Amino acid sequence: MFEVNLVGMVLAENLDCIRARITQACERSGRTPDSVELMAVSKYHPPATVAAAAALGLQLFGENRVQEARLKIPQLPSRLRWHLIGHLQSNKCRDAVGLFSMVQSVDSLPLAEELSRCADNRAKTLPILLEVNIAGEASKFGWKPDQVLASLAQINALPKLEIHGLMTIAPYSTDPERARPVFRSLHALHRQCEQQLGAPLPVLSMGMSGDMEVAIEEGATLIRVGTALFGERPRLQRNADGP
Repeated sequence: MFEVNLVGMVLAENLDCIRARITQACERSGRTPDSVELMAVSKYHPPATVAAAAALGLQLFGENRVQEARLKIPQLPSRLRWHLIGHLQSNKCRDAVGLFSMVQSVDSLPLAEELSRCADNRAKTLPILLEVNIAGEASKFGWKPDQVLASLAQINALPKLEIHGLMTIAPYSTDPERARPVFRSLHALHRQCEQQLGAPLPVLSMGMSGDMEVAIEEGATLIRVGTALFGERPRLQRNADGP
């Protein structure tokens, strides 16, 4: 019991720091804190730790792997919302549609088509984000910006998907300012997509523990925070079958 209480105390302190950072970034950019949604990235953390975070009022959690989420989500309160933020293989789409309220990592038209088919089988509509590899990193998944614009109409026509916005992961750097051009470019692409579709896209998912302030200043509506909340992730062996 002492260990559980200690975890809750540490998480509460970390969460206070994160919320203060969000508020300060919003003040600098003329925004209100409620215009930025905080996602707790819970990958590799056990259900008990996630439950302690949920007890502090957090409701949105992000997982990278379908297999881990399949084991974790049933052990936690049903009121929580779950997004998939890691690369999704097409053979895991059926499970992803059943587990997550949004898939943020849609990175190809074939993947979008398979998600739509699986959502149709479940008689549900699935909100998605299009993952964009703004920096063109070979180590990361995601659309090139011109590919997003070229494929947008086809994705939007899929009957069981709803495009809610864009997502990106900036290149890692100890200097948050190095991420600013990436976030600014995604925001500009986001506006182009809205113009092309003739409809607002409410979600711009960008920014993590190290660069959340810059992301907020550049227009993020959703930030994905793991380490700043939970601390360093446990070193768990990854299975070879992917997300």
